[in-house]
Amino acid sequence: MTHVPYTIDVDDDLSRRLRALEDKEALRALIMRGWRALDRKDWPAWSGCWAEDAVLEFGPWGTIRGREAIRARVEEAEATYPTMQHHILNTHFEVAGDQATGIGYMWFVTDPAPGTAASPYAMGGPYDWEFRREGRSWVLVRQGLGVWWTEGEDPLGSVFGDHSGDGSGRGHTQP
Repeated sequence: MTHVPYTIDVDDDLSRRLRALEDKEALRALIMRGWRALDRKDWPAWSGCWAEDAVLEFGPWGTIRGREAIRARVEEAEATYPTMQHHILNTHFEVAGDQATGIGYMWFVTDPAPGTAASPYAMGGPYDWEFRREGRSWVLVRQGLGVWWTEGEDPLGSVFGDHSGDGSGRGHTQP
């Protein structure tokens, strides 16, 4: 009986696993850096996270194609909000070579009239991302965002609508 040795290349396995962890951390950092820039309205930094040929799919807006078109639409919409916070929660990323996917949840909060008794406006829903490596960096290629719920009065008016049916501004909608 011939014995065929079974060996594990520990160094190769460790290198592969370390690369996957580094890529996932780079994706997480991309989202955090981008959305912190979004909250500061640092449009060059935010749009720099997107690929030139990126696609944004957002129910109320439909599909927007191209980094500059995405930036223009988001910049216009969020100019209404004096302050805002995008909380990105429960992220998960899968990497396959130079492509990656990710999911997460958004909890968006803004105070439409700081210093007044008006309540903040909030909304939330799922993110669905696609990324690609360009050179040594990752960029966002596609983002889908659904609005599952809203609370308070949106300073943009009826962009997301009142999904409750009772006029309260509280509602639930699935993408």
